[in-house]
Amino acid sequence: MIYSHEVERMCPLTKGVNHGPAPIPEEGKWVQAYQITDISGLTHGVGWCAPQQGACKLTLNVKNGIIEEALVETLGCSGMTHSAAMAGEILPGKTILEALNTDLVCDAINVAMRELFLQIVYGRTQTAFSEGGLPVGAGLEDLGKGLRSMTGTIYSTNAKGVRYLELTEGYILKVGVDEEGCTVGYQFVRLGKMLEDIRHGVSADEAFKNNIGTYGRFADAARQIDPREE
Repeated sequence: MIYSHEVERMCPLTKGVNHGPAPIPEEGKWVQAYQITDISGLTHGVGWCAPQQGACKLTLNVKNGIIEEALVETLGCSGMTHSAAMAGEILPGKTILEALNTDLVCDAINVAMRELFLQIVYGRTQTAFSEGGLPVGAGLEDLGKGLRSMTGTIYSTNAKGVRYLELTEGYILKVGVDEEGCTVGYQFVRLGKMLEDIRHGVSADEAFKNNIGTYGRFADAARQIDPREE
């Protein structure tokens, strides 16, 4: 190590009290983190790209500094979905420091990684006070039936009003409207569950019928509209 002439001329003084880093909560215990391997926790975060046309929700389960589980969910950009496929292969097995300094192809995924890194190393994880944390596989709990991301897609205009297209329950088939033209409910099909049934041998028609549901006062609606056609 090289010291400047000014520093070399200084007389040495003893360092006073040094308690090390402040302890952070990690999986039900307080930890003074000195190394990346001291870090554990499961948490979620959101990132966005520079044009802000797409977003990524990233879930990481970190054990002893290593990413053991990753869930990458993207929205709004077709290219981002392919970047998510690459990120899903890249992330597991890396330390969170490696992952922070790895090009995850998409700006939004990189930003999500940055935000999660900050949460994790500051002890702001979802499992900060959960003893032992969560097992690898817990990330799947964020998904709906058939391991399908839960999404909401709503379109509206001042001239024509709102159109419900997809909600947590599933793909919207029809919207119920009252006498005054207000939305009062909707009919939906659970896509994830329907496709799961088809994979298990149920006919497509039967699987479709078995997974139709309604919400609100759909049955009492004065009329029903197809939100994609009407």
